[in-house]
Amino acid sequence: MSKITDAAINDLLNRGVVETVVKTDLIEKLKSGRKLRIKLGIDPSGKDLHIGHMVVIKKLKEFQDLGHQIVLLFGNFTGQIGDPTGKMEGRAIKSKQELEKNAEKYLDQVKTFLDIDKIETRWNADWLEKLNFSDVIRLASSFTVSQMMERDMFQDRVKKNIPISMHEFMYPLMQGYDSVALKADLELGGTDQTFNLLAGRVIQKAYGQTPQDILTVPILEGLDGVKKMGKSENNYIAVDDAPKDMFGKVMSIPDKVILKYFELATFVSLDQIKKHEKALKQGENPMNLKKILGKEIVKIYHSQEDANAAEAAFVNQFSKNELPEDIEEKTIDAKAINLIELIVNEKLAPSKSEARRLIEQGGVKVDQEKVTDVNFKMDLKNEKLLQVGKRKFLKVKGA
Repeated sequence: MSKITDAAINDLLNRGVVETVVKTDLIEKLKSGRKLRIKLGIDPSGKDLHIGHMVVIKKLKEFQDLGHQIVLLFGNFTGQIGDPTGKMEGRAIKSKQELEKNAEKYLDQVKTFLDIDKIETRWNADWLEKLNFSDVIRLASSFTVSQMMERDMFQDRVKKNIPISMHEFMYPLMQGYDSVALKADLELGGTDQTFNLLAGRVIQKAYGQTPQDILTVPILEGLDGVKKMGKSENNYIAVDDAPKDMFGKVMSIPDKVILKYFELATFVSLDQIKKHEKALKQGENPMNLKKILGKEIVKIYHSQEDANAAEAAFVNQFSKNELPEDIEEKTIDAKAINLIELIVNEKLAPSKSEARRLIEQGGVKVDQEKVTDVNFKMDLKNEKLLQVGKRKFLKVKGA
């Protein structure tokens, strides 16, 4: 382990970081030169990652580059239960086999940032399945009901009279026990995981271990600039998106999140980001910075050559009003279809209300003509070209 400078610590603990608990302790550990065990718990309920997921992976890379031991802990036991974070109801149980298959895809995608050969990969079923009822009682005794009810999600569900199953109370206990099993020095996670991360400190202390420090990273807003990036909101940039799609999605983000995307989703230096911020304040066209941002993101997941080609394709399509070359074609077993229904069915908008809003605001075209009638029925006797927003195209015809 090489000696870390104060400047490096400052960048490590401030760029893309919301909170560090306990910061003074972590700084002391980093300066000691000891190789730290740094845990990231992963619920592999999904297999396709987006760049919002990669914010914490990017931070892990910084620690790995300093020589610390990264431990990826896959919840092939806890994932069968499901953490209710961000949900207003309990989540459907998944099989261990399905979770382990998803984890394989996850590992393949995080190789973009991490040296997989140097990572310790663990599965929490290895110890949680072996606990007997006495062990579970001991684990539960390390936490009080009042502590559990401090969780915002549980408070919200009580207020709305939405049931909380007892097994959902067990999730933070099991996640905390994972830290005991791994002897974690530091655990990373998004701000939506703060409660579970803090539970790990409580439970480690109850089992006679030095409590892990905690570092939380921000939640990256999606393409709408408001809601958390996610598939359910259809506002995400997938890690395995094609270069042109990835670049085009970046160009659609609101101006207000440009700098945040630079900080969390790229390796552009903080000094350069400050220059971009200054340029915006002085009247720089945000589109110019989005092009730089888009190329930086495409370069990370593909290559510089792909980034250059994606920018050229975007300029040709939108600056010169050219249509994309590879428009998807769809045949529908109908002579006509309601436009809103078509947009939602083909996942060109996440909901009927969003489709209605796009139509009312002139964001939908049929055969390159704006349609503002929310009750519009598309005649499918002949092939029609549907455009939703600036980037989504579909050729559709009746069977």
